[in-house]
Amino acid sequence: MDNLNHKVAVITGGNSGIGYATAKQLKQQGATVIITGRRKEAIDKAALELGVKAIVADQSNIADIENLALKVKEDFGTVDILFINAGIAGLGNIEQATETLFDSIINVNFKGAYFTLSKFIPILKDGASVVFLSSNTASMPGPGSSIYSSSKTAINSVMKSAALELAPRKIRVNSVSPGPTETEVMNKVGLDKETVKNIMDVVVDKVPLKQMGTSEDVAKMVAYLSSESSKFITGADFIMDGGMVLV
Repeated sequence: MDNLNHKVAVITGGNSGIGYATAKQLKQQGATVIITGRRKEAIDKAALELGVKAIVADQSNIADIENLALKVKEDFGTVDILFINAGIAGLGNIEQATETLFDSIINVNFKGAYFTLSKFIPILKDGASVVFLSSNTASMPGPGSSIYSSSKTAINSVMKSAALELAPRKIRVNSVSPGPTETEVMNKVGLDKETVKNIMDVVVDKVPLKQMGTSEDVAKMVAYLSSESSKFITGADFIMDGGMVLV
């Protein structure tokens, strides 16, 4: 396991799921971690549990992003690791799509992620690592996921452009694209255990490895991409979906 001592890491959307697991992983490896989120109560609770710093910020709000970058600069100076993780999902056929749904997803997943990188570039340390959370749906879009898939495809394109723009400063930019991942989301929507199990069984059946991924799997990949072990990797998208994109 690589040592991330003296590294400053910022994780957007760090109060649950993949963001929370990554904050825990980076802290265990010695990094100073700052997590962000829209809800003060949730982000403060997570920060207390993890022993990290919390800053309230809504990734869909450009003013919040600017204030976040300023606050991080004031408190920590520069950033070594930026994990742009915050995102929302949403389903709907193109014919029935609403502007409200479109804007809510694009404002967080694409515009918000884009400007998070933009506003943090001045305080990224030379040699820093940036990781976007993407999705395997960027490579295998399906019915009902056009807006969400498009937001992630767009982010993968930005990732590649950023990798070229920031290469002179030895800043590496990559993305991680999970497939079905075990998080607490299913348990929070009020479904009983049997219903959740049936849904999971259907999903797992579509995965060649016949299992779900975990938030910890993704966290370890982000930690690897944040370390010296990956110093020659940039502009790459790492699909973590048990082989779903192959079928």
